[in-house]
Amino acid sequence: MKVGVARESAAGERRVALVPEALGKLAAVGLEILVEAGAGAGAAIPDQAFTDAGARIVSTDALYAESEVILRVQKPTTAEVARLRSGQAVVGLLQPLLDPALMGTLAAAGVTSVSLDAIPRTLSRAQTMDALSSQANVGGYKAVLIAANTYGRYFPLLTTAAGTAKPANVLILGIGVAGLQAIGTAKRLGAVVSAYDVRPETAEQAESLGAKFVKLKTSIDATGAGGYARVLTPEEQAAQQAELNGVIANQDIVITTAQIPGRKPPVLVTADAVRGMRSGSVIVDMAASALGGNCELSQAGLTITTDNGVVIVSPENLPASMPSSASQFYARNISNLLLNMVKGGVLALDFEEEVTKATVITHGGAVVSEAVAKLLMPAGGNA
Repeated sequence: MKVGVARESAAGERRVALVPEALGKLAAVGLEILVEAGAGAGAAIPDQAFTDAGARIVSTDALYAESEVILRVQKPTTAEVARLRSGQAVVGLLQPLLDPALMGTLAAAGVTSVSLDAIPRTLSRAQTMDALSSQANVGGYKAVLIAANTYGRYFPLLTTAAGTAKPANVLILGIGVAGLQAIGTAKRLGAVVSAYDVRPETAEQAESLGAKFVKLKTSIDATGAGGYARVLTPEEQAAQQAELNGVIANQDIVITTAQIPGRKPPVLVTADAVRGMRSGSVIVDMAASALGGNCELSQAGLTITTDNGVVIVSPENLPASMPSSASQFYARNISNLLLNMVKGGVLALDFEEEVTKATVITHGGAVVSEAVAKLLMPAGGNA
């Protein structure tokens, strides 16, 4: 079976779906790897490196014409979808809950789509395939570096002949994979780190990395399904926010990481909270996107300074800013997922198997994911 590695065309995307080091395991099960010319350029991987690892470099036309499975990072563009043919499979971070219309288009074209962002994160054997976690790890690390670079003072306690610099107070909101990496990185840089999450069981994880877990009097258990936090009710959110604003006001750096797949990110830092912060303070909103962010004033992709001197950084696609490391992690994830679905050198989908059932969104001309199919139903329709 021929597996193609597509060159990413999304603006700012520098990652590649496979790296040369990942090719050996795929070749061992009888897969032939085709790589679109220039696919690894953004991650500083030349075509020759893929060739040396046993891949064949091909043109864009040849990639889509010959490949039975196409691996990618981002979802395909309209032009790339038009190149796909019936019976072909595409694997990547396809965002099916955010773009169900694309899934409908792929189904109508007879394309099998497999989305890594649908991996069941609570399934232990799926952890090696969990691209959301691996990329969040990269993002959490980079978010702290951005904060340190933006902040006009030292992170650590520093004593010199010219005086003593106090350590920065850093608050991490959201203690998932990104939040835990942010805690560890901020601690290594010498900051005084606090962390908060609506899931009380995360306190031990934060404290194990040296952070102080913020305990609100209006404590709310918002543990949800699949390892994520659930959406708070308006009453719960108002009670939490009033107390959290006071905590935020005492911070030099706030890094927000809270996201719910397929949903608008929860607002954790309101405009009132920003107004209560000191001039020179920095907010890095990792959840900022077209859907909104964790900070009410975030503008996706932009860095702004408020009237009271607070800098709000709203980066998009942080993993792509560290393309070499992010690609290495992602390649392992997508390779393990593919190997889970390949039997006898061909793609053999077993819908009784948990990972396959969760990640295959379209197949055989239909949307087979119940969650996505529901989103495509007409208003008032029945399942």
